[in-house]
Amino acid sequence: MEFKPYPDIVWQPTKELLANSQIQKFIHAAGVADYDELLAKSDQDPAWFWDTAIKFLDIKFYQPYDKVLDQSKGIEWTEWCLGGKTNLLLNCLDKHKGSEVWNKPFIHHETEAGKKSSLSYAELDQKVCQLTEGLRSLGLGKGDAIGLYMPMIPEVAVAFLAIIKMGGVVIPLFSGFGPDPIIVRLNDGQAKAVITVDGTSRRSTTVNLKTTIDQVRDKIPTLEHVVSFNHMGLDLPKQDGDVDWNALTQNMPSTSETAVMNTEDPMMLIYTSGTTGMPKGTVQTHCGFMIKAMFDLHVMSELTADDRMLWMSDMGWVVGPLEIMATSFTGATLVMGEGAPNYPEPGRIWRLLEEYKVSWLGFAPTIARIFMSQPEESVSQYDFSSLKTVLTTGEPWNPDAWLWFFDKICNKRVPILNLTGGTEIGCGILGCTVARPLKPCCFNTQMPAMGADIINESGQSIADGQVGELALRNPSIGLTRGLWNNPERYLDSYWRTVPGVWVHGDWAVKDDHGMWYVLGRSDDTLKISGKRTGPAEIEGPLLATGKILEAAVIGIPDEIGGSAVVCVCVPKPGQASNQALTVELINAVVNEMGKSYRPKHIVFVEDLPKTRTMKIMRRVVKALLMGTEPGDLSSMVNPESIDFIKQKKLK
Repeated sequence: MEFKPYPDIVWQPTKELLANSQIQKFIHAAGVADYDELLAKSDQDPAWFWDTAIKFLDIKFYQPYDKVLDQSKGIEWTEWCLGGKTNLLLNCLDKHKGSEVWNKPFIHHETEAGKKSSLSYAELDQKVCQLTEGLRSLGLGKGDAIGLYMPMIPEVAVAFLAIIKMGGVVIPLFSGFGPDPIIVRLNDGQAKAVITVDGTSRRSTTVNLKTTIDQVRDKIPTLEHVVSFNHMGLDLPKQDGDVDWNALTQNMPSTSETAVMNTEDPMMLIYTSGTTGMPKGTVQTHCGFMIKAMFDLHVMSELTADDRMLWMSDMGWVVGPLEIMATSFTGATLVMGEGAPNYPEPGRIWRLLEEYKVSWLGFAPTIARIFMSQPEESVSQYDFSSLKTVLTTGEPWNPDAWLWFFDKICNKRVPILNLTGGTEIGCGILGCTVARPLKPCCFNTQMPAMGADIINESGQSIADGQVGELALRNPSIGLTRGLWNNPERYLDSYWRTVPGVWVHGDWAVKDDHGMWYVLGRSDDTLKISGKRTGPAEIEGPLLATGKILEAAVIGIPDEIGGSAVVCVCVPKPGQASNQALTVELINAVVNEMGKSYRPKHIVFVEDLPKTRTMKIMRRVVKALLMGTEPGDLSSMVNPESIDFIKQKKLK
């Protein structure tokens, strides 16, 4: 597989930025000379690194740990912070009491209709304590799993933190789920309760979440309570087991004891979709998720108490829990917009950024490609001078979109800190630091201590410039502790391709400047004329024509070449889907990739199926065009796209 990196460095840190950065403070605390030495030492001695990180992050414990890590059960089952007792809540709320953080805003919230509200840290704590005591009054406690089926409103943060304060296990659910994926997840986790709302607004349409829960409750034998917050003022019928949030909390005390938990006690059970069959229940502990994610966000991605974070997401993706934890851990302020980034006004996210003076923005490349197709004034009318840091994750960038975003949003001043990892990782495998320069689309570093590598089919490290599988040679404190009730699937999914090595399922490459790039999922790979090719390599020339909004390249069986290229494209608004465009796209691929990559079909559709993380589901595209079973669709955010593609089924 060939790869052509963008040749130019386009961003360099200033001396002032570097001197005041969190990464430079950590380098000093670690007693190493520079970032390169930190990276090398961390991979050689993960125990030293994580112990140093825990001290730098000032992680609070009720009882200190005796040992950082123990691999006696095998690298796959590494245990962390042995003998320690803590709670994520101790580090995200309790530690701020009496500090200057206590009376500052925790959250500024805006509904789709423009209704605004705010909560200070003190107000958040009171609400969390009241809900915690309310849940305890229902007989819920340590180790009980509780589903969280809510939109992005302040109460979702209250509920998330209250479950954890109580010692329960959170099961976050995508607010767009229908009945089936909820049944699967809550049954697998044996949930005793679910917390939801009456409804939310999605592009001016009222969606009844409580009604969906009512449809599934009889199919979840362990479910005893449904706690519902009245968000939209809907008049919904009551059922046995219903608990009104306000009635539950109004007479509860405003103080509550935080449960003392073992460091490795489960804190969250969050599902990631498998290619086929049952979604995978990843397990995050009180110490693991917090320590890994906070190093990646606070140190590597420069999130501090002075920041205002905007990262439009959903609780069903790991970013939802991540942003609530990261904001409260650092003492920052979260700007939460309920609904879509481009509705009701086309530039809603940019208006939020300007109005709330956002300094730290989380973003997805797919969203950037959507905004590129809008009139320039939908972006240019807004002021982005408050912006300090952009973190991007999701689909791989293409250079045109990255450079557009760097110019129009970042003003060629703000670094784009790209990150990739996943739900199973607890945050990042590859990322960026302001200690190093940036090229478009790159990850300018592997995350410390993880032993990140690019390997061939035999598990051997490969040379720079060659494409291989992204892998980890070290255990990491943030890795899932198996898959819920399914240890064999966990080992099969990550550890048995190359024994003792975590194989992540992504194609990656490193250039001669030490920049890393991810080219897409390895199970999306095409084999053209004997050469393995990632779909992103072929999608690049399509997007570079400037006439395509999105593209998904798949391979279909071909007697001569092994696989033939099929390009499924969403034309930009106003762009005719005609034979002239088909020829132009075919020529773009041939001119860039060569004649053997000549597309057999160009298929025009109105939309492509995506996960709620905005990743294009290429396996679903392929299955629909081929007329085969598409597998698990529970993470799809736009099910209406299925019909667009079914109509284009290949003969």
